[in-house]
Amino acid sequence: MASKSRTESSRAQPRRALAPKMLLLALVGVLAWGVWRVLSPGEGAASKPVPVVLTEPPTVSLDPTPTPVPTRALPTTVPPPPTPPQPAAALAPVNPLASVPATVLAPLSVASNAVSPLVGITSAPVTLSTQILRVSGPSLSLSSSNTLSAWESRGATNYLEAQIALAGLGFSSGSIDGVGGAQTAAALKAFQRQQGLEQTGWLDRNTRKVLILRRPPVISYRVSANDLLRLAPVPETWVGKSQVAGLEHETLLERLAERFQAHPGLLRRLNSAVDWAQPMEGLELTLPAIPPVPARRAGLIRINLAGRFLRVFDTSGELIVHFPCSIARRVEKRPVGDLQVSVTVPNPDYTWDPEVFPESPESRTVGRKLRIPPGPNNPVGVAWIGLNRSGYGIHGTPKPEDVGRTESHGCFRLANWNAELLRRMAWPGLTVRVEGEVPATTATALTASAMAVTNAVKASLPSGVPANAAASASSSVPAITNSVSTPPL
Repeated sequence: MASKSRTESSRAQPRRALAPKMLLLALVGVLAWGVWRVLSPGEGAASKPVPVVLTEPPTVSLDPTPTPVPTRALPTTVPPPPTPPQPAAALAPVNPLASVPATVLAPLSVASNAVSPLVGITSAPVTLSTQILRVSGPSLSLSSSNTLSAWESRGATNYLEAQIALAGLGFSSGSIDGVGGAQTAAALKAFQRQQGLEQTGWLDRNTRKVLILRRPPVISYRVSANDLLRLAPVPETWVGKSQVAGLEHETLLERLAERFQAHPGLLRRLNSAVDWAQPMEGLELTLPAIPPVPARRAGLIRINLAGRFLRVFDTSGELIVHFPCSIARRVEKRPVGDLQVSVTVPNPDYTWDPEVFPESPESRTVGRKLRIPPGPNNPVGVAWIGLNRSGYGIHGTPKPEDVGRTESHGCFRLANWNAELLRRMAWPGLTVRVEGEVPATTATALTASAMAVTNAVKASLPSGVPANAAASASSSVPAITNSVSTPPL
């Protein structure tokens, strides 16, 4: 029995020694299998999803070969959220060229009108400023014909674009300068009135939605030989002016500023590398793109003396154009009330009378009237709309930048481009209503006097003569000539 117990004990002892080895071997096998599952490049590793945490937005790889487009490419970065409104006085200058359509890259489709952040967008009240927009960066060379096809209509995003869009609709802010001043606010109010919006005078969100740019705000322009013709200095004296063939533009800068309704300072900044003192044919320039405004028949002209602006309504009472306007310096020379258009004269000459300008030194030495030849630098500009009050009228001016900021001797001054548009809209007999803060008796007396003159002329006409010919017959300025006798200016 003792020998049997020793035999069974000796058999159990190896089994107990083998168990830990087998357990260790199993653990090593499990670990080896796990390592193989993790490190193996086979199907098992690929089928198991691995979580990824992004620390920044993923970038999109663009095709390095862009689709050719006619415009010069701008950065295609997505603009950050707009900055909160700031007071107008604290606004930094805005680059208007940032709104040029960006290049479309393949295969990624990029918004063609993406713009960089604009600090000029504000709903704060517009304040008067004489600061001119400063444009940073190189000038762009754009082709109007090629760019139009790629342009997508959008709302104006800054004051330069707003002034250009407003001018194309007939709501002029004067010489375009990219600055939100009092004249821009008045033009915005006129547009807001026409669109049925709240008349804030601000470039607010609702206004930007409907003030649409249907073409690029700037275009490339090549100077031609005709642009350089007949440029000549304007004599400083009345006698000197009467001795030249015409009062044309003095410089190319002046000519293009008037043609494109822009402030000369803006053109200098849009073309900072140009030597304006020595312009040459073929010179490439960047200029505002102002679409032509159709000349619709006017039904009423209203001049606001307090706001210094002129508005035209059609025969149905719809507001169709708005222009800044200079008025008489002295209150007693402002003809308040209802007047009528007596004559319209394109490109008029001017008869200077020394008795009308006693402050001029020449008035004491020149003892005769002088004929001043026509031209954009003529004292009445390129258009004359005579009124049925002797010597008074609405006309252009050789200094469009001063319209609305300076005061006249009595007439109503407009920028030349606005005066010419108004001339094509007006007709003899059209009512011109001048409104201002004057005693009611004065306004009533003037209105009655103007109406009495018109009615008297109508009564004296033979039967069958059109009624609107009455005012022309009563005019002191002959409609058959281009001569304008001396108005108060």
